[in-house]
Amino acid sequence: MSQTPLHLESPLLESRALSLAAQRAVWLKMEALQPPGSFKIRGIGHACQIHAQRGAKRFVSSSGGNAGMAVAYAGRVLDIPVTVVVPQTTTARAQELLRLEDADVIVHGASWQEANELALSLLGPDDAFLHPFDDPLLWAGHASMVDEVARAGVVPDAVVLSVGGGGLLSGVAEGMARNGWSNVPIIAVETTGAASLHAAMQAGQTVALDAITSIAGSLGAKRVCEQAFQWTQQRPVQSVLVSDASALDACERFLTDHRVLVEPACGASLALAYEANAALAPYRNVLFIVCGGATATVAQIRQWRQAA
Repeated sequence: MSQTPLHLESPLLESRALSLAAQRAVWLKMEALQPPGSFKIRGIGHACQIHAQRGAKRFVSSSGGNAGMAVAYAGRVLDIPVTVVVPQTTTARAQELLRLEDADVIVHGASWQEANELALSLLGPDDAFLHPFDDPLLWAGHASMVDEVARAGVVPDAVVLSVGGGGLLSGVAEGMARNGWSNVPIIAVETTGAASLHAAMQAGQTVALDAITSIAGSLGAKRVCEQAFQWTQQRPVQSVLVSDASALDACERFLTDHRVLVEPACGASLALAYEANAALAPYRNVLFIVCGGATATVAQIRQWRQAA
């Protein structure tokens, strides 16, 4: 089986529009241009290749969003069947995209937790379960984006990224460590209403949020993974919160500036540049991870804006 990575080496761009808005040099790692629409294919593609080597005959996922899309894409490329269990809240658009990748889609439960329980119950001895964010194989794959930036000769003063379950933060921190960037701060952005990392950093341990009230569904993990929290104890990580309205505004402005549509979970981090957030003040050269969003549509973003 081919060991060619399933992800692309994504473009690294210096953004004139965001640099002017933020009043400092802004670099973009364009993970939104990955084939399944987000950075998730780096880690999930890596994990799927490992599981395939170990003899997996089916991949099982419980995500109707970016992680599920990445599993479905990886399965199609590797010619391994994929079953994705999604909650009833999953949009028709997301279900359609999963089926376009030949995934078997099962709709079950009112929440991700219920869908996940069913997915786990389906696992047979030859199946591999792909967790959306809490898996060392995923973090190792996500770290590759930092390797690419380092090879390009760009060493930022800070890295800005969005946090949901913490898989992206864990992978980027791992990549930064192995490239000698352990002292470069990570600015970890969440929307108010989906801020599980912020809550963990305040409490000194991972804690479960009572509910997710943000429209940024991809940031909607009630508890951040333990590895992400541990990185906040081992290296500089600054937590920043933005509103849903700021995230949505950034999505629309980014579409105008770079002709790429991202979801609010990604817009949250881009909002720091567009609003010249004070968290950027100490830094002159900032790298933003444009994590993407497989299921975002202009109509949905504008519908959310009316409600925000």
